[in-house]
Amino acid sequence: KNGFDGAVLGLSGGIDSALCLAIAVDAIGAGRVQALLMPSRYTAPMSLEDAEAEARALGVDTRVIPIEPPFQAFLESLREVFAGCAPDVTEENLQARCRGVLLMAVSNKTRRILLTTGNKSEMSVGYATLYGDMAGGFAPIKDVPKTLVYRLARYRNAIAPVIPQRVFDRPPSAELAPDQKDADLLPPYEVLDPILERYVELDQGVERIIAAGYDAAVVRRVAELVDRNEYKRRQAPPGVRISRRAFGRDRRYPITCGNRHAGGPGSDP
Repeated sequence: KNGFDGAVLGLSGGIDSALCLAIAVDAIGAGRVQALLMPSRYTAPMSLEDAEAEARALGVDTRVIPIEPPFQAFLESLREVFAGCAPDVTEENLQARCRGVLLMAVSNKTRRILLTTGNKSEMSVGYATLYGDMAGGFAPIKDVPKTLVYRLARYRNAIAPVIPQRVFDRPPSAELAPDQKDADLLPPYEVLDPILERYVELDQGVERIIAAGYDAAVVRRVAELVDRNEYKRRQAPPGVRISRRAFGRDRRYPITCGNRHAGGPGSDP
């Protein structure tokens, strides 16, 4: 109806993009789906191996486009502006935005809609890059918490094994810095997701969640991240609603707020 001939997505070798690839193939067929593998200097060899295995299992065409050349070109263009500044999350986000540019270019040229592969846990706390991994026209799992992503992936593998076991076993990582793990910045998803369910879907206040037995500092930090990252979620593509309360029309909050929960600073763009 929107004039697209198929779908394209970035396939990282992680669980989120693997599930999105399987959903896309099941929905519109492997012949109408293309996967881009966009390794960086921080991409583990096993990530590429797993991504290629996922694509082969589903019969999807892949293209490998390393992001190091455009990343270095951007760094050179910004060299004078960045002079005297130590590397930080800016360089991490720049890598994600290189991927977003490449994916959107392929989307434009091939008339395939770009699928955004982020999950609800990440979007809740702003663990995503504007105009980077958030780029796209449709987000299949934007209302799916990370713990449910794993359950759905196991369910899909029970039908036919298309996601390598190693993808389930490895700690989640954005692979934008050396030895990076999601757990370096976020609570374990087994802790984060129940807090998010109470705060976002059940609309429970911070003190009530703490009274239920959750660590006070973690709860306040999570609530602060959720509140501060509304501006990001307003710029996210639409997706499927599966929960009792999804972001968007179900949950209307201002895009800026004060430090209501005595948490730390907000996330980076």
